[in-house]
Amino acid sequence: MQAKMVNLKINNISVSVPEGTTILEAARKAHIEIPTLCYLKDVSCVGSCRMCLVEATGARGLVAACVYPVSEGMEVRTNTEKCRQSRKMTLELILSKHKKKCLSCERNHNCELQKLSLGYSVDEDRFKGEDFVLPIDTSTPYVVRDNDKCINCMRCVAACQKQHINAIGPIGRGFHVHIGSAFDMPLSESVCVGCGQCIVACPVGALSENSTIEDVWKALSDPSKQVVFFTAPSVRATLGEAFDMPVGTNVEGKMVAAIRRLGPEHVFNMDVTADLTIMEEASELINRIKTDKPMPMFTSCCPAWIKFVEQRHPEMIPHLSTCKSPQQMFGALLKSYWCEKNGIDPKNLYVVSVIPCTAKKYECTREEMKDDVDAAITTRELARMIKTAGIKFAELPDEEFDNPFATATGGGTIFGATGGVMEAALRTAAHMLDGSFEVLDFFAVRGTNPIKEATYLVAGNTIRVAVASGLANAETIIRQIESGEKKYDFVEIMACPGGCVNGGGQPTLSDSVRNNVELKETRAKALYTSDTKNALRRSSDSPVMDVIYNDYFGFPNSHKAHEILHTHYHADKRI
Repeated sequence: MQAKMVNLKINNISVSVPEGTTILEAARKAHIEIPTLCYLKDVSCVGSCRMCLVEATGARGLVAACVYPVSEGMEVRTNTEKCRQSRKMTLELILSKHKKKCLSCERNHNCELQKLSLGYSVDEDRFKGEDFVLPIDTSTPYVVRDNDKCINCMRCVAACQKQHINAIGPIGRGFHVHIGSAFDMPLSESVCVGCGQCIVACPVGALSENSTIEDVWKALSDPSKQVVFFTAPSVRATLGEAFDMPVGTNVEGKMVAAIRRLGPEHVFNMDVTADLTIMEEASELINRIKTDKPMPMFTSCCPAWIKFVEQRHPEMIPHLSTCKSPQQMFGALLKSYWCEKNGIDPKNLYVVSVIPCTAKKYECTREEMKDDVDAAITTRELARMIKTAGIKFAELPDEEFDNPFATATGGGTIFGATGGVMEAALRTAAHMLDGSFEVLDFFAVRGTNPIKEATYLVAGNTIRVAVASGLANAETIIRQIESGEKKYDFVEIMACPGGCVNGGGQPTLSDSVRNNVELKETRAKALYTSDTKNALRRSSDSPVMDVIYNDYFGFPNSHKAHEILHTHYHADKRI
């Protein structure tokens, strides 16, 4: 049924929108951006910051545009003197208790509060707030919280609630309200899984990743270390945003060129171990299908998802694939096969992964895998290193990854999008079960729908699959499986909505971009386009896989492969 249309004027511009549309949404149709701080599309809409106040006929006083619905014949004014003075005072009140150390803040020149303060010509010292210093929480390897920079917009809280984690919330009352974990415990003692969605939701510098940039710079300057970088599939689709390129620009060649100019010995392609993960995971799936091992099998590439299972659903641990993630596989491969082949002492090899994810920082500190990867830096951190080094990213020529870990398949590339791991695994598993099975495109598992399902018949085997992104949706799938409502053979879970392309370590974009551009879809499109153009699309067709197995592992799921490429998980009794 078609929605009833409502006609109104915004700053004398006629607009027609469906009934129920908010003033904020209607204004965009008139190409007018109303300022916000607490609002973030698909995350938070509470009308608490009061930055979006506008004048509207039929309303008493100023109204919050982000929550106030339009009505027939309404006339809205967004930039009257009353609106502007209200916003200016709101900003000055926020600044009265804000740590104004902009020069040393990682959000300098990319901060919503800074941008609005400049636009409204605020006096940052007009109001003097109470002086108190809250401790900076650096207790986890992935997230740092500086509450003296927090503006209590609650976007991080909303992001955490949306993930069904609820690790943080408001504490205290009035002027003393601040965000933290229950009983003000350190984040490391909370139920946080490290997905980092709170960081990308934060409009200021109150939240950031626990940076290892200085460790990497030291390694690059250490003559006793051979430094090797490798980059995750989704980074090529997002890094350009940090250099003002359009969302969804594939900058693989420039990315490689930029990293090479930082000074490592080699720049490798993590898509290679995405392919390796598929070889191991597809073989494990087939083995489970043919035996009585626990089904369904869950993918294990996402460390935030793994931590979620360990904390909330330890009964599901036997269902997790034992495969390490592509990040950990690459580190393990380099410090075994690569070092043996090149006569390198693993202690002298410093392995750096570039990842879209803050949970990967936690993953490489896990006791089971702590020696695989020495440092994991986010897309944001890599961008900062490139800028610090004075590298003119946009002007760089395209360069290729270093051999022997340069060539990967399209199956490895699409790992960065929700459904990508599933599709890559289906391509190879189906071919392993039926050598004549040539289907490469599994469209039913693509797209950004929160939960996707499909059933395939391969060599007489019915394979029921499901894909979920976002941990609230993972919770839904687990409950459906445990209740018997759903039966699956293979399930892919990614903690971040939309997958790694929307990871907690991806570039911080302005609210005007995040509220108007479909980030997940646009970034994922770059990966699927790369996949389509690749002559190799099935992981089992990769010549690099042939070399690795012939030279070292023998065959997928061999004893040696299990020793190096697989791991185990354990219950976490935190909750």
